[in-house]
Amino acid sequence: MDKINVFLDDYRTCPVDYFLVETIDDCLLMMKDNEINQLSLDHDLENKYRNGFMLVEMMVAKQLFAESITIHSANVGAGKAMYKYLKSAQDEWKMPLNIIIKLRPLPLR
Repeated sequence: MDKINVFLDDYRTCPVDYFLVETIDDCLLMMKDNEINQLSLDHDLENKYRNGFMLVEMMVAKQLFAESITIHSANVGAGKAMYKYLKSAQDEWKMPLNIIIKLRPLPLR
């Protein structure tokens, strides 16, 4: 099975070679059904109660990961919280250590 790239965002244009998902539920379905190479995550989504931080908590709980995870949220505080949560999960052996985690905010366009 080929690995895919997934971009979670409900505002920005999806990069070439990525599949766009706009909700954390759709993101989780993609992760369950596919092997993910690159996962790029936003925090602030249209549904304020189902955001990117909730997604990373669910990913760790369900053991759903990608080879590389980039937090691209322009919400600096929330993006850092997502990054720290994933790094902490690695430190606590709840997530594989070989997964690359990056914090690279993208501007809203």
